[in-house]
Amino acid sequence: MSLFANKTLLITGGTGSFGNAVLNRFLHTDIGEIRVFSRDEKKQDDMRHEFQSRMPEVADKIKFFIGDVRDVDSLRNAMYGVDYIFHAAALKQVPSCEFFPIEAVKTNVLGTDNVLTAAIAEGVKCVVCLSTDKAAYPVNAMGTSKAMMEKVVVAKSRTVSPEKTKICCTRYGNVMCSRGSVIPLWIDQIKNNQPITITDPEMTRFIMSLEEAVDLVIFAFQEGNTGDILVRKSPACTIETLAVAVCELFGGDKDNIRTIGIRHGEKVYETLLTNEECANAVDMGDFYCVPCDKRDLNYDKYYAKGDTERNPLQEFNSNNTCLLTVEQVKEKLLSLEYIRDELIKMNIEF
Repeated sequence: MSLFANKTLLITGGTGSFGNAVLNRFLHTDIGEIRVFSRDEKKQDDMRHEFQSRMPEVADKIKFFIGDVRDVDSLRNAMYGVDYIFHAAALKQVPSCEFFPIEAVKTNVLGTDNVLTAAIAEGVKCVVCLSTDKAAYPVNAMGTSKAMMEKVVVAKSRTVSPEKTKICCTRYGNVMCSRGSVIPLWIDQIKNNQPITITDPEMTRFIMSLEEAVDLVIFAFQEGNTGDILVRKSPACTIETLAVAVCELFGGDKDNIRTIGIRHGEKVYETLLTNEECANAVDMGDFYCVPCDKRDLNYDKYYAKGDTERNPLQEFNSNNTCLLTVEQVKEKLLSLEYIRDELIKMNIEF
């Protein structure tokens, strides 16, 4: 963590699952200060009390700022002296964005532009923006807004020297047990002896932990160049496999899994790296990098000379990645503190 020694980090949308994971990872390091920026004072107050109770010796490193990414002035007020930003604020629920697409644009697209505008003006050294697999081949309002967010990130990176402000983007799949995700819902359904509701048993989704999401953001911060989109190579599983794994861990009835159909705007499978992006993507081991396209608008000069050799990489999606078995999913679930805590509450050995 030496890169963060005595530095000030701002997390937009910092009261969410990602913000909590960052605080848990960073508070006991040599980081100087972490600023939580969000519009929900109740969540901020809850977080303040939680960390004062759990980590009193380092809780003073956390500073809370009320504001909204839709308001560039509130961002500027929070960015004085900030070295680095993790931009996590977003509207993330697919169905709600389908019904209120302009709200998704205001937060995910215009809000991101505000964050980057303020960061550049305040001389922030690095901004890492969090995107989603739904931005690749988007079919819903949430994914479309995130795809536009990525375009804003890349375009903005061309307007500022990376020596002044480096701007990168990370793209990852579903985070297990994050706020609003399906696993906590299934656990509650099991507790209440209700049917386990799934959308489509053959639907596939990337799965990763919050810790892996934080790892990706730190990797982008350390290894990314300005304008890059960084992607983690994640495994996936079918929705049915995930539901069965949760049932087996928590004593649910696998015969009581009920298919309710795909919701508004949902895909059958997700893509983390498009076929078009593969033409220039770089394989970095556990990660892919999509470098910024640095060509200008003068396309005439490319007619005489071009690159005819194509990168051998192919589209990376939740159908052609490693598909986990029920046992493998259970092992991954048991690595999560949330799952272990819930099992303890239910007096289930693991």
